[in-house]
Amino acid sequence: MRSVSIALFLLPALAVAQTEADHSNYDDHAMTVDVDGVVMNANVHTLPHGCDRVSTEHAVTIRVGRAYAAGVPGAIFGMSQHEVKVEPCSRVTVTLVNEDDVRHQWMVHGLPKYLYPAGMFHLEATGGHSKTATFIVPGEDKNFLIHCDMAQHMEKGMRGQLVVGKGSGDLWSVTGITDAFYRDDYVSRNATALVAGLLLAGFFATLYINVRRQHE
Repeated sequence: MRSVSIALFLLPALAVAQTEADHSNYDDHAMTVDVDGVVMNANVHTLPHGCDRVSTEHAVTIRVGRAYAAGVPGAIFGMSQHEVKVEPCSRVTVTLVNEDDVRHQWMVHGLPKYLYPAGMFHLEATGGHSKTATFIVPGEDKNFLIHCDMAQHMEKGMRGQLVVGKGSGDLWSVTGITDAFYRDDYVSRNATALVAGLLLAGFFATLYINVRRQHE
């Protein structure tokens, strides 16, 4: 009974500590929150290293919801565009339109951390609302992951890619664009040829030994 009383006494303190811990990861992020959603790490003016100016302006509207999962096996949620292509050093303004009654996010990962805390640009729109924000992409050719970070939303279809310039190779499991599985080539082509050569040599060696035995 005493232990239960102690636990009940500690619960409020634990709740406060948990709340503080949940938000501590976002202390360095430039975050704005309102009834429509959340914007994190928007950047309108600061250029990434290697960019002496904004090369191009892009305005992209991304609609998200169950309607965009139609025809995609295993998907529940989707995006109107799962791939966005821009030039290096572009300034990109994204409007996220949420057509569902649950929250959705449009997050870009892998951006330079000296400019975007945790390497992330983040839009979140509550059900039936929209959010708009701007960021500037790096000056390199690279593919960046786009996804919704709500539980199971990425796994259920909300995964895309931002292709800057020529890109650095398609990401796996981009809905409607790339293979749903990452297929690692564990054996190089040279190793495959070597194994095939050894098997062939073994076959002919065995054949030669059998022929000699028949003539002895």
